[in-house]
Amino acid sequence: MNRRYLGVLVTALGLVACGAQAPVDETIPEPEPVAAESTDSAGTILRVDPAFDALVPADAVIEKLDDGYGFTEGPVWVRRGDPDPYLLFSDIPNNVIRKWSPTEGASVFLDPVFDGDPDGRSVGSNGLLIDREGRLILCEHGNRRVSRIEADGSVTVLADRYEGKRLNSPNDAVYHSSGALYFTDPPYGLREGNDDPDKELDFNGIFRLSPDGTLTRLADQSAPNGIGLSPDERTLYVANSDGANKVWYAYDVLDDGTLGPGRVFYDANDAEAPGAADGMTIDRDGNLFATGPGGIWVIGPDGTHLGSIQPDEVPANAAWGDDGNTLYMTGRTGLYRIRLTTGGSIP
Repeated sequence: MNRRYLGVLVTALGLVACGAQAPVDETIPEPEPVAAESTDSAGTILRVDPAFDALVPADAVIEKLDDGYGFTEGPVWVRRGDPDPYLLFSDIPNNVIRKWSPTEGASVFLDPVFDGDPDGRSVGSNGLLIDREGRLILCEHGNRRVSRIEADGSVTVLADRYEGKRLNSPNDAVYHSSGALYFTDPPYGLREGNDDPDKELDFNGIFRLSPDGTLTRLADQSAPNGIGLSPDERTLYVANSDGANKVWYAYDVLDDGTLGPGRVFYDANDAEAPGAADGMTIDRDGNLFATGPGGIWVIGPDGTHLGSIQPDEVPANAAWGDDGNTLYMTGRTGLYRIRLTTGGSIP
């Protein structure tokens, strides 16, 4: 829906109810991976460790639901929709939030996200999530902020500056049960990235927005991207999408909500497939479903690569949908899903 139908958007949102590991020991060789491919599957499933079979059934099929987009990101499942549940996701270069419904298929949900001249920038939203009150949270590239759509349709800016300087381009976020919002802030929404003259911060950070609105700088990475919390909320995982350092970091979450020193949770620099560490979601047992080179890397909480889910396009992000056991994946130009034995919580 476009902005002149914002009242319909508000109605839809009002019905919504309210996402210490050690690094892999590289001296121990992984089992020989086995690829399983079906003529009915829009991709390949790579089985590396026997534990993978308990998460991804032998007859699992990757489905392609739709395509024709610019670059899809930030999926979030709206479990009490208008009237049926649906998926929202960002189409970044087209400056649109899309909607996909199991009953109605694809449609436009919000167009445009950013009002103004893109000026060569990627200005659409990226990460999307639903808060405990059912409101839509947006990580916005063009407006360089984290925002929230209220029940009356107004937009509240949650964070757009740190110590008086504009954020780079918030990318992905996750809520803690305390109500704090953790988010990443790489420079991908700036035309020239780290070298852009409009970049005001001299770092790319991981932030914590407390319920009272206090914004705290927690850590820096060269390219912080996807972010997720372990089920017990004691570990924060952050992808690093720097092509020269394709790793996932893990941080201990301290009692005051700040982070301990980061450590490499998994290193994918040896992977030859296209893609880097990007968005992620985590299942109820603490397994990471993390987009990386070639597809979704399923990594156990002990840092073991269990296997990979590889759609026909390298996905950028993933989210749980339906009853929590369906993994929806946003690819470069398409939308995919796969039914699993495991799953995760839905706000």
